[in-house]
Amino acid sequence: MSHKFKLGQRVRRAQIGYAASKADATDVFEIVRLVPEDQTGEPFYRIKSGSTERAVREGEITEV
Repeated sequence: MSHKFKLGQRVRRAQIGYAASKADATDVFEIVRLVPEDQTGEPFYRIKSGSTERAVREGEITEV
């Protein structure tokens, strides 16, 4: 499986589960690194907004 999103692309975190209800859905993140797939075959990304950077699976983000 290849990465759906590209470096520098702007994305939002999808509203999934309990933790997402605490997150601000209006936050826009920039993809700063493409991370290899995990054992499930789903690609990972490092995304950043301001000083906050985190790792997310492809299914956890949506295009802006």
